[in-house]
Amino acid sequence: MRAYLDHAATAPMPAEVLDGYTEALRTVGNPASTHGHGQAASARLEAAREGLAQRFDCTPAEVTLTSGGTESINLGLKGLFWARRRAGAGPVVLVAEGEHHATIEAAEWLRDAQGAELRWIPLDGTGRLTPGALTAAIADAGADRVALISFLAANNEVGTVNDTVALCGIARAEGIPVHVDAVAALGQLPIDFRGSGAALMSLSAHKVGGPVGVGALLIDRGTAIDPLQHGGSQQRGRSGTQDVAGAVGFALATELAAPEAPRIERIRALRDRLISGVRAAVPDAVLRGAAADDGRLPGNAHFTFPGCQGDSLVFLLDAAGISASVGSACRAGVAETSHVLLAMGLDDGVAAGALRFTIGFDTTEAEIELLLRELPESVERARSAGLS
Repeated sequence: MRAYLDHAATAPMPAEVLDGYTEALRTVGNPASTHGHGQAASARLEAAREGLAQRFDCTPAEVTLTSGGTESINLGLKGLFWARRRAGAGPVVLVAEGEHHATIEAAEWLRDAQGAELRWIPLDGTGRLTPGALTAAIADAGADRVALISFLAANNEVGTVNDTVALCGIARAEGIPVHVDAVAALGQLPIDFRGSGAALMSLSAHKVGGPVGVGALLIDRGTAIDPLQHGGSQQRGRSGTQDVAGAVGFALATELAAPEAPRIERIRALRDRLISGVRAAVPDAVLRGAAADDGRLPGNAHFTFPGCQGDSLVFLLDAAGISASVGSACRAGVAETSHVLLAMGLDDGVAAGALRFTIGFDTTEAEIELLLRELPESVERARSAGLS
């Protein structure tokens, strides 16, 4: 057997989603067309949008469908910055350290090409953005000079959950809109857009077993953004023919992956078994991020293994039938130390031994036990290979 412990990279598509998605691919007609076929396609699209809105606690008009998390983040940051600058806001963009590279690179582009004054907000040792750090960053920049703030709902590498409501409340009190990257949180935490206080929120379908190439940017009714591309204005902030089948698959996946208590408790129990088993098998392994009972994603277990290269461990575990990762799949194969762990205060040598295990609703106890049987030998062999 093989063990798939990399759900944070992409989650397997359930049979129900595959069936609904492939059936929807047979839909004929552009949903923007006014004839019968077009209106039938539009009805399916809007029914899916309504389902997503119910899951995310927002209105259908606030759901802009995109090609995935990366586009949602780029549209959110760039579109909000441009709109805010045209409205007279200052040039400062506040971004938490340790963000996904889609946010980092979009923010750096705003700095390098659009005149933004980019400032990084430090994280604590667990990878959390604290209210105190955000308050200090706003005060240091001057609230009237800040165009926007962006941070993760939950860190995609180490799994630490931020207090989104408290952080957005601090920003709203200063009149500053917030973009929240909730891609890693989807399916693991309830998504309450209305209650979060965020102006924008990014999501991606394939993290919960939906189709790759589908996502959403939730845009508060009172928030204006400029589009990245023009040519039709089919949605708020986004032009282009809308993907009916993708929307149907996304809605089905979010429904099946709803973070209901029994499902989450099962995932959490498997994760806790993984954590305790890793500690028993490799006693000097260190769990990174928040403690398991203190604001950590239920499906995340992130360790550093002293004396190992994370990439070596990924290779050795793969040979033993186990799929895991060193961190974000978007940086797989890139020879660099995790910026998340560095932001948490770890040095390069310690951070080099990072390994992330992420599980989902279909993970089995047998997969966890396979990892725990094979891990000690893989760590021993990785240590023999060294850090070079």
